[in-house]
Amino acid sequence: MEKVLVVDDNRASRDLIRAILKPVRCDIIEASHGQQGLDLLRQELPDLVLLDVDMPGLDGLGVVRIIRQDVAFADLPVVAVTAFAMESDRQKAMAAGFTAYVTKPVRAAALRQQVRQLLGAATGGNDHGTAPGNGCRY
Repeated sequence: MEKVLVVDDNRASRDLIRAILKPVRCDIIEASHGQQGLDLLRQELPDLVLLDVDMPGLDGLGVVRIIRQDVAFADLPVVAVTAFAMESDRQKAMAAGFTAYVTKPVRAAALRQQVRQLLGAATGGNDHGTAPGNGCRY
């Protein structure tokens, strides 16, 4: 089963994402700050990262820049999940190395679809007994 790392300093946001992704049937790993997210990334080797941009200390932009400096994670899908909704915010995030950008409040169906799509691309669609093009089970 694919692993999704959720990094967000807000417990309620992590709980909401976990609930939204329940039908996707992926293993959810949670981190409450950027450094913890990097540590879990190296330990758990997730297939996808959902990363809040605005966190105290090491923020999401800093985390994604560190991830992209590591050749082992160069192709890892990393999605910004943020309340920053301006086009300039999106451009800044994408330039920092994010794969995709999702604004809060999160639309459940759209997030599930994005996760399924990115997991399918990340795992080749059938590494875990799933149909081609569907990287997760539902």
